[in-house]
Amino acid sequence: MTKSATDVAAAARAAGKKVPEFFIVGHPKSGTTALYEMLRGHPQIYMPDLKETLFFAREMHPGLKPTDPQPDTLEEYLALFAPARADQRAGEASPSYLRSRLAAQRIAEVQPDARIIAILREPASFLRSMHLELLKDHVETEKDLRKAMAREELRREQKPILWYSMERVEYAEQLRRYHAAFGREQVLVLVYDDFRADNEATVRRVLRFLDVDDTIPVALSEANQTVLVRSPRMYELQRSLYLGRNPGARAAKAAIKAVTSQRLRHDGLRTLRSRVIYGKPPAPDEQLMLELRRRFKGEVEALSEYLNRDFLSLWGYDRLG
Repeated sequence: MTKSATDVAAAARAAGKKVPEFFIVGHPKSGTTALYEMLRGHPQIYMPDLKETLFFAREMHPGLKPTDPQPDTLEEYLALFAPARADQRAGEASPSYLRSRLAAQRIAEVQPDARIIAILREPASFLRSMHLELLKDHVETEKDLRKAMAREELRREQKPILWYSMERVEYAEQLRRYHAAFGREQVLVLVYDDFRADNEATVRRVLRFLDVDDTIPVALSEANQTVLVRSPRMYELQRSLYLGRNPGARAAKAAIKAVTSQRLRHDGLRTLRSRVIYGKPPAPDEQLMLELRRRFKGEVEALSEYLNRDFLSLWGYDRLG
């Protein structure tokens, strides 16, 4: 008889193995990578080198290959947390979990006491940032966002995952799934604007939510900025090392970690990105951004009501006319 995920997780706990206790579930392009980097530098927290395990939302990533580093089984997934000490909080970050209709319940089956961290961003800015990210990763080839969205709509029946769909910004509905699975007290909702405005205060709020020492200094990492790739070759090299996409990249990453401190690696990567890899993106199409905000206003109203916070004013939707 095949063991359920709950049984496998229970057996792992009984054997003294770590089952992750917190999850950064998204939203993508909203500072999840920066938060991941800051949290994993805290001595009372363990997060695996592999960001975006994607384990609980495999249906959102139909292009995954057997050679990709993401785990296929729960046993392989839990092995990612084997290096964690007993006194550390273990967690992971996979931004697609927020959008997945199945991830919340799957996580609850493995870890019903999990603490969930979600970060939300103004929808139109998110889509623009997502488009630039897809261009960087060579997933998207159309440089004009309006044309990219129109082209995707024409191919809707052919694509298993839509990059620019309305479903991506159904924030209230996405949060309801996690509140239903874990209750509101186990879900921390952050806002990208707050993260950008006060990096340190936001991460310390997260540390308190995770019940770890929030007075320990952490290396700050600026939340996601909308950028344009200046050097595609250097971008692909640093991304391959960061994600450990193949045995060579994983070996190189291990060698670099063996001879450098985390702070030195962080500072070096920040310098490389700012001076060599990234440049300023083109100005946004303001007419398109206005059209998108008008389209998404209903979702922002729903989110404001659901979380009892005025996102209409925060994101400028009250001035659309």
